[in-house]
Amino acid sequence: MGGGAELRPAPTRPGPGLRVARLVTEVTAPAVLVSLLIVAVSWHSAPGAAHGLAWGLLATLFVTGIPFAYIVGGVRRGRLTDHHIGRREQRRVPLLVGLGSVAAGLALLAVLDAPRPLLALAVAGLVGLVVAVSVSHWWKMSIHSAVAAGTLVILALTYGGRLLVAAPLLAVVGWSRVRLRDHTVPQVLAGGALGALIAGVVFGLLR
Repeated sequence: MGGGAELRPAPTRPGPGLRVARLVTEVTAPAVLVSLLIVAVSWHSAPGAAHGLAWGLLATLFVTGIPFAYIVGGVRRGRLTDHHIGRREQRRVPLLVGLGSVAAGLALLAVLDAPRPLLALAVAGLVGLVVAVSVSHWWKMSIHSAVAAGTLVILALTYGGRLLVAAPLLAVVGWSRVRLRDHTVPQVLAGGALGALIAGVVFGLLR
């Protein structure tokens, strides 16, 4: 579907399943997962815990902090419906703001000679945002699923393939998005596949 506003489906009836879906959606929000991922990668790649934390906080400011602050401001001013940006037609500008912030952060990290895995993570995030901006112009792909899948792949590449045993959790994230009627099953599957592919190829090659 392209062009104009999308029609949102009728609200789901409240119940335990809906509450669990909302909880999963909040806990696995892209800003949350990416922030934790940045700290985990920088902690692993920097010489010393203090250096790792410092690099992680700097990268988090540009990759998630500034973009999320823009989204929260948009919600408070009524320009955005919610902090998950549930309406596809509202996604373009926040994604472009995120793209600019990540690009600026990447440039700063490169100048400051940040650890290579952290730079690789920032590049992967930049590529992911370019794809998200392009796809969101005509289709509401699940960014939750994309980030969750990408996070798992990057953690597995960083800490070892044994972490892939957590792959079933991706289905829980996808279920929450469908249960809340924010996405369809194809949108969730496409997001997961693209997120994993970008993380595996970009981060895997550059780290």
